[in-house]
Amino acid sequence: MKSIGTLGIVIAVLAVLLIAGCGSYNGFVDGEEDVELKWADVQTEYQRRSDLIGNLVNTVKGAADFERSTLEAVTNARAKATSINIDPSNMTAEQLKQFEAAQGQLSQGLGRLLATAENYPNLQATQGFRDLQVQLEGTENRISTARKRFNEQATAFNKSVRRFPGTVFASVFGFSEKPQFEAQAGTANAPEVNFD
Repeated sequence: MKSIGTLGIVIAVLAVLLIAGCGSYNGFVDGEEDVELKWADVQTEYQRRSDLIGNLVNTVKGAADFERSTLEAVTNARAKATSINIDPSNMTAEQLKQFEAAQGQLSQGLGRLLATAENYPNLQATQGFRDLQVQLEGTENRISTARKRFNEQATAFNKSVRRFPGTVFASVFGFSEKPQFEAQAGTANAPEVNFD
């Protein structure tokens, strides 16, 4: 009789562990899929920016005396930024940093292009150029929102992976934390404004 009671307890414990394990696994799968969806949203916004930059560069090329080196820098940065592909299911912090660095270089090049374009009144007067500037500004805001949403989803997933008993099941099933976007170095410092 004792062995039947003990066997029943063992079976009940195993059943509870099985149910908890299945629930945890399904939760991790859902969380990982949500992170991948948010990553796709980030990529969509960066692709939108890349497409707009191509149109902007072609519009600026119409200004015959525009600085060629500025156009080449933006074109090269765009090519580098679009060449980095990350699989969100195997994303590492290092891959995300490389992606951020390439996008940062593109942002800097775009900033230089727009600043240089201010010296060309005929270009500034072009409706197409002004429209592209407005669209790029809106896209930068969309990128910021998409990155924020990605970080929120990655945080929720990371919490489920790190909390007990989830951490036990996560290690058994091979789920690990997802990296997040971080502020670029030096962004905590306010830019220097000089009117001299």
